[in-house]
Amino acid sequence: MTRAEMISPKTAPDARADALVSAFERAGYARVAPAILQPAEPFLDLSGEDIRKRMYLTSDPQGRELCLRPDLTIPVSRDYLASPEAGKPRGFCYLGPVFRHRGDSGGEFLQAGIESFGREDIAAADAEMLALGLQATAHYGLAAPNIRMGDVALFCALVAVLDLAPAWKRRLIKDFNHKTSLAQDLDRLTVGAANARPEYQGVLAALVGADPKGAHALVTDLLSIAGITAVGGRSVSEIADHFLEQAALGAQPSLPRHTRALIETFLAIAGDPHAAAAKLKAFAREAKIGLDGAIELFESRTRALAQSGIDVSTVHFSTAFGRGLDYYTGFVFELYAPRAQASEPLVAGGRYDGLLSRLGSARPISAVGFAVWIERLTRLRGAP
Repeated sequence: MTRAEMISPKTAPDARADALVSAFERAGYARVAPAILQPAEPFLDLSGEDIRKRMYLTSDPQGRELCLRPDLTIPVSRDYLASPEAGKPRGFCYLGPVFRHRGDSGGEFLQAGIESFGREDIAAADAEMLALGLQATAHYGLAAPNIRMGDVALFCALVAVLDLAPAWKRRLIKDFNHKTSLAQDLDRLTVGAANARPEYQGVLAALVGADPKGAHALVTDLLSIAGITAVGGRSVSEIADHFLEQAALGAQPSLPRHTRALIETFLAIAGDPHAAAAKLKAFAREAKIGLDGAIELFESRTRALAQSGIDVSTVHFSTAFGRGLDYYTGFVFELYAPRAQASEPLVAGGRYDGLLSRLGSARPISAVGFAVWIERLTRLRGAP
C-alpha cells in the first residue's frame, strides 16, 4: 500500500494547509514526511497513558508491535536521529494525517507542525515557536487567539530543592502533566507513603536499600515462577521496575504539611509573564529556596517573546499549566479560539529536551516544536 493510498480524502492536504507549511519552509524549516506505520514502543514509553489508550496497534510477522502514528513529533525525531544531521541545529516542518481513537469524531485527522532540534539559543527558539504558532492561526483568520503558557522546568526546579526521596521527585515531575495523578501523589505523601498499600508494604520495605540489580533479578524471578509473562502490555521486566519503584516511594516518610502548602502555593501562581515573574521571585524569597536559574530563563523567554512582536500582556501564564504528554521538560503553550466554549487547542507544543536521549541519542539534544490541528482551524474559519 502506498502512502497516497493510506491517506483518505478527508485528510488529504488542502491548498490552505499546504500554503501554511510552505510558509514554514520559507521560515527555514525543511518539509519532511515520516512513515505512517511506526514502531509502537517509543509512543508507549514516552507519550503517557493518554496516547497509550488511543493508539491503533498491530504487529508484523516477527511479532514486533507497530502502530499508525498518533502524532508526528516522535517520528520526526527518530528520522532526525537516524540521519547524518543528528546533533546539528536543524528544523523541520510537516503536514499529514495522524491516527488516534477519538470516539465519534473519527480516528484520522490532519496535522501540521514544526520540530526544531539542536539550537542553543533556548529562549529565542521557544519564542519563535509561539510566534510561528500564532502565524498558523492568523493564516486561518484568527489573529488574536487566547494564549496559555506554562513552564515544566520551573516545577522541576522547585521539586529539586525539596527534601524528598529521589523516587518521589521523579514521580512528581512525571505526574506534573496529569493533574489527577499529581493531586493523588500529594495526598499520598501527606498521609504517609508507608500507609498506601498495607497488603504488601512489608515486601516493599524489605526491598528498600537493596542492591538494585539483585532486587530486580529477585522480583523478575518471582514473577516468572508465578507464570506471569505480561500484564496490561507491560513485560515482566517493566512490572519488576514498577514494583521496585513502589518500594522506593514507600520509603518516603509523610510529607510535612508546610511542604505541601509550598507546592500548592507555587502551583497557584498565574498572570501575564511579567506579573508571574514578580510573583515567582517573591515566592522564592519568602520560601528561602533557590529558583534563580529557572526564573532567569523564564524572563529571557519573556524578553524574546516581546522581541518577536508578541504582546506579552495577552499571554496567560500559570505554573500549574501542563500538556498531558510525559516528554515535555520546559516551555509549553496552547492557542485557543477566544470564546468561552472553546475547549480544544488549535495549536500546541513546547520544549522536550530529554526526548532525543530517550530515543537513543548518545548526548542531549535540545528540542522544541508544536502541532497545528488543521481540522479545528478549518471548522473555525467555516470552509477551506
